[in-house]
Amino acid sequence: EEERELALMLLIDISGSQRVGSKEQLKKELIAELSAVIAFSAIQNNDKIGALFFTSKTELFIPPAKGKKHILRIIRELIEFEPSESQTDISEALRHYTNAIKKRSIGFLLSDFKTENKEGLEKALKITNNRHDLVAVRIKDKNEEELPNVGFMNFKDSETGKRKWINTASKKQRIKYKANALRNDSEIKEILRKSGVDFTTVNTDESYIKPLMDLFKHR
Repeated sequence: EEERELALMLLIDISGSQRVGSKEQLKKELIAELSAVIAFSAIQNNDKIGALFFTSKTELFIPPAKGKKHILRIIRELIEFEPSESQTDISEALRHYTNAIKKRSIGFLLSDFKTENKEGLEKALKITNNRHDLVAVRIKDKNEEELPNVGFMNFKDSETGKRKWINTASKKQRIKYKANALRNDSEIKEILRKSGVDFTTVNTDESYIKPLMDLFKHR
C-alpha cells in the first residue's frame, strides 16, 4: 500500500523457455497466475496497471490504466498472445520500460532469467531500479535442475531450437547437468544482489503464497 497513486508495470517474460514445466504446471501458467494476483492486489489500492511482454524484444506494450476490464485484458493477452521470437533479452525489456514510463513506478519482473545476454544485465537492472522500484520474481522448474534416469533422451532447447542427445543413465551426465544449472542459478542471484533488486523465487511445483508473503515482509 502507498499513500499516493502509483503505476505498476508487469514485465513478463514470454520466451520459449516459459513453455517448460513439470506435470503440475508450466512456467507460463504460473507467470499468468502470479500476474493476475499482483494486478488484482494493486487495483485494490486504486493504482494504474500496465504490462510489457518480452522475448529478445518487446512483443507487446500495454500502457498503465485503471479498472478490472483493463486487468482482464492483460490476463487475456497473457493466455492468448503468441510471441514472434523465442529467445530472451531482459536488458532490452528494461530499457524499453525506463524509456516508456517516465514517472517513478513499481515494476514486477517475472522471468526464469534464462538469458544468453548476461553481460549488461546487472547494469540494466541498476539503471531501472534507480528510476523505478523494481522487484524480480524468478520462476523455476525442478526438471531444469534434475535429469531423470531414463536412458538416452533427445533434448530440444526451447529458445534456440537446437537438439542434443543425452544419456540420462550416465551419472556423470546427470551431475554435469545439475552443476551447470546450479552455476547459472548462482550467477543470476549474484547479479540481482549486486543490482540491489529485491527478488524471490517461485517453483512450478510449489505454492507461490509463502515466497510472495516473505518478499513483501522483507520490503
